[in-house]
Amino acid sequence: MISLQSIIAAHEKMKGIVHTTPLDYSSTFSELSHNEVYLKLENLQKTGSFKVRGSYNKMTSLSKEELQKGVVAASAGNHAQGVAYSSNMLGIPCTIVMPKGAPLSKILATKRYGANVELQGNVFDEALAYALDLKERTGATFVHPFDDELVIAGQGTVGLEILQQLDDVDAVICPIGGGGLIAGVAMAIKEQKPSVKIYGVQALACPSMKQSLSEKQRVTVESTPTMADGIAVKKPGDLTFQLVQRYVDDIFCVDEMEIARTMLMLLERNKLLVEGSGATSLAALLYEKVPVQGKKIVPVLSGGNVDVNFISRIIEHGMVEAGRFVHISTTIKDKPGQLQQVLQIVTDFEANVLHIHLERIGTKVFPGYAQLHLSLETKDNEHIEQVLIGMKKKGYSIEVIE
Repeated sequence: MISLQSIIAAHEKMKGIVHTTPLDYSSTFSELSHNEVYLKLENLQKTGSFKVRGSYNKMTSLSKEELQKGVVAASAGNHAQGVAYSSNMLGIPCTIVMPKGAPLSKILATKRYGANVELQGNVFDEALAYALDLKERTGATFVHPFDDELVIAGQGTVGLEILQQLDDVDAVICPIGGGGLIAGVAMAIKEQKPSVKIYGVQALACPSMKQSLSEKQRVTVESTPTMADGIAVKKPGDLTFQLVQRYVDDIFCVDEMEIARTMLMLLERNKLLVEGSGATSLAALLYEKVPVQGKKIVPVLSGGNVDVNFISRIIEHGMVEAGRFVHISTTIKDKPGQLQQVLQIVTDFEANVLHIHLERIGTKVFPGYAQLHLSLETKDNEHIEQVLIGMKKKGYSIEVIE
């Protein structure tokens, strides 16, 4: 049975294997949230997330016979890399089953850690079914991403570090998917200091743990697409659900806009690349979902594995949501000087033109006119409104393009 002692034992085993990640005070986020904010930087952990802690603890607890047969796991993300890294450190066979649509960057990263990667199924559930069948056929040990006592104990070492780094912490905020991280962190902290509040955060697109707590039983929820794909778990674990019921004070949800803006702020203000799942904890604090002020708060930034091809889209999406970027369209006469008049309005309001495109042929374009598309860099949503009002006062009909 998982206990504080098992978490402490896991922490001892990990010394020199995983990083003791920094607890970084942020004056920016402290000012914005009216708290003292210390960021637990698990995005700087080996393999880019906390997952390596649980997988390493699980594998170092296997018998010699089990180690010889190796391990198998199903994952399209951070768990895959955590298991692959741990198996490489221990020199044991490792097979990771990923769905066929898994990002190439994550497949290559997992292979670089020495794992054998098999692509099976079109969705995660199909990959999981294949992995469980592979376990039965080969005798390998299945490493569950969250619903396992040894995995939870490994993740709980994050909580031990937080207390060691900030012994007068008032509250800790953790992302929740299947619940392995928050279950371990909550037990590690509450067993030593019950006064510390433990809050969980889920994406509004997939609030399975929150819904399960409301109904007092594990339920499966329908998930919609989310930037926080790492915590989009449709049904929480059995063991993790029990521990969350016992130790976690409350769970809150954040939406896609709040996640995007927080990711952008972390990148811009703190120079930290944090994935959507990892940013949810800070998002809940910044958008006042967590009812605390004037306290010492630790949001856990659980991972930083963002696909390179996705970074630019995240930045653009975050900038749009924050009012820092807008696409607009209007119709102008196709005559010399007309474009200059529009650009003069934009200049007068101190917006920056990033892209200009003119269309003279189209269903909305009449002879003698042109459709003008502008991409503008702006200060905030109020600034966008000022630009739009200024253009409308000059007689232009403006369409904001989502």
